[in-house]
Amino acid sequence: MKLEEYGYALNDATHAIKLDPRYAKAYYRRATCYMQILKPQSAISDFKKILTLEPKNDTVRTQLMSTQKLIRKIEFEKAIEVEGERNPVDRCFEIIAEGGCDVEKTYAGPKLVLENGKYKITHEFVKEMILWFKEGKALPKRYVWEIVLGAYEKFSSEDSLVNVDLEEGTTCDVIGDVHGQFYDMLHLYSLTGEPGEKHYLLMNGDLVDRGSWSIEVILTAFAYKWLYPKFMFINRGNHEAKDMNRTYGFEGEAKHKHGEQTYKLFAHVFTALPLATLISATQPPSVEDKRGAILSPQGLKRFFVVHGGLFSKDGVTLEDIRKLERIGRQPGQEGLMCELLWTDPQEMPGRGPSKRGVGIAFGPDVTKRWCTLNGVSGIIRSHEVRQDGYQIEHDGLCTTVFSAPNYVDQAGNKGAFIRIDSSGSQKYTQFEATPHPPMRPMAYVQGGLGSMMM
Repeated sequence: MKLEEYGYALNDATHAIKLDPRYAKAYYRRATCYMQILKPQSAISDFKKILTLEPKNDTVRTQLMSTQKLIRKIEFEKAIEVEGERNPVDRCFEIIAEGGCDVEKTYAGPKLVLENGKYKITHEFVKEMILWFKEGKALPKRYVWEIVLGAYEKFSSEDSLVNVDLEEGTTCDVIGDVHGQFYDMLHLYSLTGEPGEKHYLLMNGDLVDRGSWSIEVILTAFAYKWLYPKFMFINRGNHEAKDMNRTYGFEGEAKHKHGEQTYKLFAHVFTALPLATLISATQPPSVEDKRGAILSPQGLKRFFVVHGGLFSKDGVTLEDIRKLERIGRQPGQEGLMCELLWTDPQEMPGRGPSKRGVGIAFGPDVTKRWCTLNGVSGIIRSHEVRQDGYQIEHDGLCTTVFSAPNYVDQAGNKGAFIRIDSSGSQKYTQFEATPHPPMRPMAYVQGGLGSMMM
């Protein structure tokens, strides 16, 4: 469980219960796992079983009540969606038009440029905003909405699979999970440099949750997307999803800092994030780099960048991914979108059960078949802590990159990013954690699961 291998832990707990049906701790562990893999209804049954075994266990009774409350909240939200609650983007525009979200006159921080009644973003604003955040200060809600809406316009015009072609002299840095670790992300940006005409940034999902500066992280990334839409790219991760945000802190943080409507706006805009990016070299690889490599039909290298990984079946093509309908949709627990965001590599050939309890695990043979089918030189994914910040797996065809050093202030790992140039060569850069103000991870988790997590 501490390794977040909840699928394995759930199976162990179930086996323990078969061996001893009165083993209360096994029911508790299994309930915890069900909560972690977003199956609170299954957790209810185990909490109730514990109370039949231990009627005076007030801790479990409290958790049962919190979980029942959570389920009612989820069902209420689903009912509202079915009844057709206003699109949060449209609702925010409506509130703005009604004058309900103007910038406070007392605000003295960085300012967006107002031209012909519309706000525009500048490089100077982004620089000042980052300094403002470092001082622990917040933007007015109107500016938050403008940044998110500005980024949404760019994301919604992109396919579910984005193409990034690296012309000669151009590089792209692939960044893994940053998970709300704002001060580490700033250190990372000091190493990568800002996005620009000759230098692209691709953030590969899981920008939010866990760390307690997720708002600052996502607003900085979205501001760059609004400012430099052709140079800044962001893939969706499994944590850019409602059920994960409810569990791991972003929902509570967004509501605490900027209110309910702001969280609803973020939740919708997260659904517009592309699901994967195809980075294509435009220059031939060196003879050495070409040897044994899987190349595109044009004889060039290209890399499939996705948060999680590959699929429960063979034959999925890049075009299948490009055509996925994503806007307004959550990943769920099965299907191509879920697998793109949730799966993990395994050492054994074939496919296996997910250690997480969601998605699957895929072996080196699965990776090779998929890369050969699609003319892809390698998969770059994130989604898992790596002690060195990255790990090359599956005979060089699958690389994991993770960019949150000393994850949740306790993992002790390095962070890393990958730089790809126009010939498809890759360079790996590692970095250590940066000191941050005294705030614990997941400080904004709301009730229920939060008390079971830390």
